[in-house]
Amino acid sequence: MATIEKTMPATFTLPGFDLDAFVAQTLAEDLGAGLPGGGRDVTSDSVIPAAARFAGVMDSRDAVAVCGLPIAAAFFRALDPACETEILIAEGAIVAPGTALMRIAGSARALLTAERSALNTVQHLTGIATLTRSYVDAMGATRTRLLDTRKTIPGLRVLEKYAVRTGGGHNHRMGLYDAAMIKDNHVAVAGGVGEAVRRALHAGVRDVICEVDRLDQIEPALQAGATRLLLDNMAPDMLRVALANVAGRVPCEASGGVRLDTIAAIAATGVDYISVGRLTQSAPAADIGLDFTPL
Repeated sequence: MATIEKTMPATFTLPGFDLDAFVAQTLAEDLGAGLPGGGRDVTSDSVIPAAARFAGVMDSRDAVAVCGLPIAAAFFRALDPACETEILIAEGAIVAPGTALMRIAGSARALLTAERSALNTVQHLTGIATLTRSYVDAMGATRTRLLDTRKTIPGLRVLEKYAVRTGGGHNHRMGLYDAAMIKDNHVAVAGGVGEAVRRALHAGVRDVICEVDRLDQIEPALQAGATRLLLDNMAPDMLRVALANVAGRVPCEASGGVRLDTIAAIAATGVDYISVGRLTQSAPAADIGLDFTPL
């Protein structure tokens, strides 16, 4: 019988994220908990003997930046607390196709039931980390920081933003609560960028990011007290003019239409930040598999 050394990774914690609740809710959804006929894995329960045991290897079929393995391990342990897991690759590591990421051994029924939830999570988070790493690499040697946005799948923001950090990016606002971001619709209602910024500051907001898409909006926003400017949909030549006008008075962020083939030129302008919604909004899932063998 094959054996696997049991290694319990350090407790996986993220501010604002309850791992046990996430695992329980995800498994409950897959098992149809509370629904007529639900609460069980019909296929595994009917096909796999209760005493059967499996060992498996999770591996990558692509070159990826790995993310989410401790969460995957938690899915298997939730259904088989005695299962053995060995995480082989550190979070954020870049691996070649065919790299073994994790070994698992335990109850065959439990491992098969948890398999899809574990893989979905790792594939999604690794996809985000991998795409983030490709943008970071495309920026080249620069002081510019890559940021994500609030374009996340509802309920997964904390995990998706963790994946961005794992891939070498940085987080923008976590939500609507930790900074004011004045965009075109706010400006339209307030009557101008200066008035919108003044209202936010008057309300006691400390961090006020103001979006500008024209050069003539820069000075009113700064005079009103904006602490950061979001330079929206500006080509590199226009960005340079905007940055010259700002003259280092506040940090500046470039956003809008940023692609892998354009981010290097945008970073070369000297902008402080570049935000890319695609990192979390449409990163493709990584091709990661899990093959089991009977013990």
